[in-house]
Amino acid sequence: MLELGPLGRRRLHNFRANRRGFWSLWIFLVLFGVSLFSEFVANDKPFLVYYDGGVYMPIFKAYPERAFGGEFETEADYRDPVVAKLIEEKGWMLWPLVRYNYRTVAWNLPEPAPSPPDAEHWLGTDDQARDVVARLIYGFRISVLFGFTLTVISAIIGVAAGAVQGYFGGWIDLLFQRFIEIWAGMPTLFLLIILVNIVQPNFWWLLGLLLLFSWMGFVGVVRAEFLRARNFDYVRAARALGVSSARIMFRHVLPNAMVATITFMPFTLAGSVTVLTSLDFLGIGLPPGSASLGEVLAQGKANLQAPWLGFTGFFVIAIMLSLLIFIGEAVRDAFDPRKLFAGAPPGEDAAGGDRAGPLGAQPRGSES
Repeated sequence: MLELGPLGRRRLHNFRANRRGFWSLWIFLVLFGVSLFSEFVANDKPFLVYYDGGVYMPIFKAYPERAFGGEFETEADYRDPVVAKLIEEKGWMLWPLVRYNYRTVAWNLPEPAPSPPDAEHWLGTDDQARDVVARLIYGFRISVLFGFTLTVISAIIGVAAGAVQGYFGGWIDLLFQRFIEIWAGMPTLFLLIILVNIVQPNFWWLLGLLLLFSWMGFVGVVRAEFLRARNFDYVRAARALGVSSARIMFRHVLPNAMVATITFMPFTLAGSVTVLTSLDFLGIGLPPGSASLGEVLAQGKANLQAPWLGFTGFFVIAIMLSLLIFIGEAVRDAFDPRKLFAGAPPGEDAAGGDRAGPLGAQPRGSES
């Protein structure tokens, strides 16, 4: 089991001391954990069928209607009353909490789509008669996964680029900075519009294109830390002993630079989710029909007579981004040197915890 040192325990204590961020983390993890199993929460197929002594799992495998005593070789429609009656005569079905997939069209609405919330559709349906709750659950998952993937890869590229710039400095730093200034001026939105007219955008196309520009946000903080640390005594001593530049950069200097990077990541995650939502709202994001929070907002804009669509999209996005921002603030407090010793946990003195001395007395690069 991983055991935290005194510095790690103080950071954890400061994170927990920010109650808003601490509880936001748990709420976000619960929501994200539920969305990861969206097929078991919202689906137009039962996740377990017992029929005539056999066990079937339609979520993982398509079964023909003949398997349940029907007449057709095509996949069974478990919402069809005829198929449901055949199964109930010799078994039973276990349904998800929401009996609709994000693509399922509800044909038996009491009024034309978009229909208002009722007992069957808790948040109503959109203008294509698809259940809004199901689309939100799937849309939340793809938005967060997109944001996580974009943030992690951007951090890896940005940290590596900032480390090289800051450590070597000179012409390498100068030329790289000029390149970043030019590259940052590229019109991202125009490139996306051009892309839509050339290929059908999907998750990976959007991720690749946004990744071309998002990594630059991490370069500045890492470069500044490496520029500051490159002339420290322990770095100069390591050079004199013949330690390779790569080992000095990533073994000794990088742990200190990661403090600023980790603090920056929750805010980058919130920005990545916002970018995908904005692109979907404009119609140049994920393919049409995909589960998307931005598409729910676009539905609300196009159907002002159905205010539940606009309100639902707004509150879901606002709550998700608020949780991410609160988590980011708590992480910032946990790594803030000014607050690191302000609230030391019981059993550790505020000066250095376990009598390790003040933080400034520790060798740079000793953090883990």
